[in-house]
Amino acid sequence: MVGRIIETLDCVGDGVEWLRANRPEFGPVLEACPDLPLRRKKDGFETLLNAIVGQQVSVAAADAIWRRLVAAKLTGPRKIMWATDEELRAAGLSSQKVRYARALAEARIDFKGLRDAPNDEVIATLTEVTGIGVWTAEIYAMFSLGRADVFAHGDLALQEAAKHMLNLDKRPTEREMRTLAEPWSPWRSVAARALWAYYRVVKQREGIR
Repeated sequence: MVGRIIETLDCVGDGVEWLRANRPEFGPVLEACPDLPLRRKKDGFETLLNAIVGQQVSVAAADAIWRRLVAAKLTGPRKIMWATDEELRAAGLSSQKVRYARALAEARIDFKGLRDAPNDEVIATLTEVTGIGVWTAEIYAMFSLGRADVFAHGDLALQEAAKHMLNLDKRPTEREMRTLAEPWSPWRSVAARALWAYYRVVKQREGIR
């Protein structure tokens, strides 16, 4: 099942109220971070290409590379396929990311079909593409498809924020994070928004682009 779709800030507010009423550990987090963002993005090829651009580089570097790709009109699947490796590298893509961008273009993902697919199917479909890992697929499901009950368990900022919220001795692993996040269903995507916001408060830096 697809479940609840987050479309507006009112939807985020519903999730906040559920967490406040049912998960007391989020009380101090929501007090410190009262205005959680919507963070909705368009779905489709460009969003996933943008995510690939952002892998293993700073937010500033990713934004700069993306601006160069946009200026060169290299953000669509056909343009990626038609461009030479040299043109893509000149726009800022590493050789590895050139390969990932081409793999995404060749995958011919049915983006409209993903809108009605269950979360597990969305993640499985996206991770079949070289260069798209579970984290990227989960972020796409959360922000591009608006799924209310998805969590990026491998995200270091979420793990660090959870460590502070729960007063843990060490940052939880991805496997441990899956167990910790289970009680936050059916609003795990709002729990993630809260923890990213809390990470910014605790660490004084952004945890997600």
